[in-house]
Amino acid sequence: MKSAIDSYCYHRYFGEIYPGIETDSGVRMSLDEFLDKALALQVQGVSLESCFFPHITLGDADILREKLDYLGFERVWAWGHLSGLGSGAAPDQLQDLKYHTAIAGRIGAKVMRICCGSRRTRPTEWSRHKAALLPLLHEAVAHAEAHRVVLAIENHIDLLADELVELIETVNSPWLGVCLDTANNLRMLEDPLQATLKLVPYARTTHIKDVRARSGNPHDFSFWPSVPLGQGLIDLPVILAALKAQNYKGLLALEVDYLDPEYENHEQVISDSIAYIHELLVQ
Repeated sequence: MKSAIDSYCYHRYFGEIYPGIETDSGVRMSLDEFLDKALALQVQGVSLESCFFPHITLGDADILREKLDYLGFERVWAWGHLSGLGSGAAPDQLQDLKYHTAIAGRIGAKVMRICCGSRRTRPTEWSRHKAALLPLLHEAVAHAEAHRVVLAIENHIDLLADELVELIETVNSPWLGVCLDTANNLRMLEDPLQATLKLVPYARTTHIKDVRARSGNPHDFSFWPSVPLGQGLIDLPVILAALKAQNYKGLLALEVDYLDPEYENHEQVISDSIAYIHELLVQ
């Protein structure tokens, strides 16, 4: 397993602000600046969110691959934020997914995280949800195999753990797995440890995230803000032990989304969280 950081940790600096709960810092970050921060954090890999680089070309990808190779970073390309395939209701997004699969291959990523949907697009009926997604996933996986890129579906507050396992097992391809987010199923009011342990065998990349509860409605995203790793409700040592037992060799990519307002020093949260991952890796 290798320490890593997802560029979504800096989402506000890439211009994405959660309405009503975050403020714009007024500061923007470039891809090169993010890579410099990753280098300073002494991580071994990066997960790059395609939504922050919407106009990337195949030529750009070739240049990026050279830089990532020079810096020595293992890499994951991450497609689908905010709602990906719209839980099956946005088949037009399949072409964009395929384009970014080619980008992933060009930058030397063995894995591309994808989102099938989000909490905004999740249907109430699982049978309908599954039926809409499966033909899109079958086509996406066939395309990914041609590019030698594994697609990893994130549990993106759109799929319960058993539903995601059912999707993976139904498609039944070595080119499809899971981007294991350690906290998102708690936001769906599932036991986070039990949900995560169900997904661990299918993990091809990760978002290592910790959250805690605040006052309000637990169905609201803002009820479950990110906190520094080890300071929330997620049993990360047990999860990492489970990944190790499965011989998982991929990235442990820190993700901080909506940061608990109690933590004013964003950079310190990131630094402390990466240090926590490094500590777990040597245990």
